[in-house]
Amino acid sequence: MATLALAESRARQLFALTKPRVVSLIVFTAVIGMFLAVPGVPPAGAVLFGTIGIALVAGAAAAINCLVEQNIDKLMRRTSWRPLPRGQLGSRETLFFALAVGSVGLAILYRLVNPLTMWLTLATFVGYAVIYTVLLKPATPQNIVIGGASGAMPPVLGWAAVTGTVPPEALLLFLIIFVWTPPHFWALALYRRDDYANAKLPMLPNTHGMRYTQLMIVLYTLALTGVTMMPYAVRMSGVPYLVAAIVLGGIFTGYAVRLYRAYSDRLARAMFRFSIVYLAALFSALLIDHYWQRMA
Repeated sequence: MATLALAESRARQLFALTKPRVVSLIVFTAVIGMFLAVPGVPPAGAVLFGTIGIALVAGAAAAINCLVEQNIDKLMRRTSWRPLPRGQLGSRETLFFALAVGSVGLAILYRLVNPLTMWLTLATFVGYAVIYTVLLKPATPQNIVIGGASGAMPPVLGWAAVTGTVPPEALLLFLIIFVWTPPHFWALALYRRDDYANAKLPMLPNTHGMRYTQLMIVLYTLALTGVTMMPYAVRMSGVPYLVAAIVLGGIFTGYAVRLYRAYSDRLARAMFRFSIVYLAALFSALLIDHYWQRMA
């Protein structure tokens, strides 16, 4: 029984390395991309194996992020609970776990989906685990803007998994997440600014000040609202999506304006949480609209 309990504890710790809540949003937007890629229902095999492969590689990238940042995570309340800072897992087993999980995911994508999806997913892995985590995050306050490209890739991966192509419509989904990422993350950076200061990471509130960051959040949310109109403009979606995008954009921008006019950590936290709901709701609206148009 003790051995079983130890194995279960170790499995939970390894699972925690994959940042399951983050990966769940990645997988969600990837699956939406799969369904938007075709007029009807996408092939079951592409959806199943594409989802598994993308999830495994995303989890592996998260584990590498935890490995590289374990000393930084010790200094931050938000991340000090993770298995590596607490000494529950070692660096070698974390590296082995990440490489094993990532390799399995890439193999699934290559053999059971298509090579394009595998190569795009590998590029996304490198972009997050190496370019963002190792190079950009400790070097520039624009880390999340540039590194956000990796986080914006899931719907492109999903689209490629089903069709083997990356058309302009898939890139438009990429653009939405790319522009969404900075205000989403900067809201977090505002109320966690002391954490980032302790870790000596050059996040925008610490390098350019609170007021400047709040202004950037307003500008990016306004830009995001404009970008989310583009699916309707290019006839990728219809009126139901347009209405949802306007309403969601109005709420998100409202948070940003309130944050600029009367900042509080509580409001920044609320905006960060809403930003996750916003993205999930926006992509859900795209999916609903996609099939509504075909029934109309």
